[in-house]
Amino acid sequence: MGPSEAGFLGIFVMLILLLLRMQIGIAMGLVGFLGFAYVTGWGPAFGILKTVPYTTFASNDLSVIPLFILMGSFAFVAGMSEDLYRSVRTLFGNLRGGLAIATVAACACFAAISGSSLATAATLAKVAMPEMKKFNYDTALATGSIASGGCIGILIPPSVILIIYGIITEQSIGKLFMAGFIPGILQAVFYIIVIMILCRRNPAMGPPGPSTTINEKFFAFLKTWQVLVLFIIVIGGIYSGIFTPTEAAGIGAFIAFVFTIFRGKLTWENLRTSLTSTASTTGMLFMIVLGAMILGYFFSVTRLPFELATMVSQLPVNRYVILVLILLTLMVLGCLMDSMAIVLLTVPVFYPLILQLNFEPIWFGILVVRVTEMGLITPPVGLNVFVIQGITKVPMHTIFRGVTPFLLADIAGIILLLAIPQITMFLPNLMN
Repeated sequence: MGPSEAGFLGIFVMLILLLLRMQIGIAMGLVGFLGFAYVTGWGPAFGILKTVPYTTFASNDLSVIPLFILMGSFAFVAGMSEDLYRSVRTLFGNLRGGLAIATVAACACFAAISGSSLATAATLAKVAMPEMKKFNYDTALATGSIASGGCIGILIPPSVILIIYGIITEQSIGKLFMAGFIPGILQAVFYIIVIMILCRRNPAMGPPGPSTTINEKFFAFLKTWQVLVLFIIVIGGIYSGIFTPTEAAGIGAFIAFVFTIFRGKLTWENLRTSLTSTASTTGMLFMIVLGAMILGYFFSVTRLPFELATMVSQLPVNRYVILVLILLTLMVLGCLMDSMAIVLLTVPVFYPLILQLNFEPIWFGILVVRVTEMGLITPPVGLNVFVIQGITKVPMHTIFRGVTPFLLADIAGIILLLAIPQITMFLPNLMN
């Protein structure tokens, strides 16, 4: 069996291990190590076990991950998410379907300080679901809007997956953040349109809440000032070139810490919760990154990504047909695997092909994240759905029924990004 065949076998074994629920980092590291040993010998294979962990974790680029996670943890224990939802509810709650609209809007805002879809979904489920129950919202619409709205957290900066994509492909994390901003806002707008259409067809799905005055709306907006300050300093600093993403993450974590003190929420219990959740999440992500790096060495010696890129690029079809096939593959994988696993497993294979087809790497990265995030609400995995079910105890089939219209909106949004790449590239092109 030649190196290329060994590469294809490695991918197949990798998928089997993931379907058997082996931890992704361990699965990738195991396949990468054994495959590298098969192709080059045991000596070089043990050599990469000695060098790769140090060269991977000695990189300053990875420090951005725990810092952004810590920023989100402080924002959560400070109660910013609850205040944010209440403020948005005051602004939109009196509309038909207003609480569901407020949920999506709050998800988009909280994503700007969280960077995690699961954290966004879990947070808003605890806050928004009781409110929607109180006003007799349709259960499928309520849970569907929370689960789908949580997906926005993976796209609007800061985003952990965009950071990982930037590290793998050596693209600017700052430009990736800027590229995700407009598509993330468009995603929220598409979801709000879906809610408005559903509630127009069947008003009983989302009865309007109590009306509020202009003054109440204005003061509700003012309550979001801490979130706005945090977002403007972090993302504005990256966009203007004042901070690097790593510096912005450190400053953001410090400001979130100060806001936690300012709001009187810095107890020993909250501090311990923030630090331990950050450490456990970072450890899990770093294990995944290490496994991906080892797997990447295996793919390199097999030359599988480059041979695949050459073979596909020579097909007598338009390059956009190939791009659509790649996105459809990612969409199918999203139904079976975690989005982080998909990015780490497929980007090293598809990225050389994308370069050979002369597609913009930043634009492709947003498409990858946009497609894989659909997997958070598609069966049978649908991690956001599992999170919502665990918190609300609503049956899984009801939640999946609720997210279906939002999946259709996702498909429409992806088609729009494919048709008009300038939507994605407008802000990155303005950066120095």
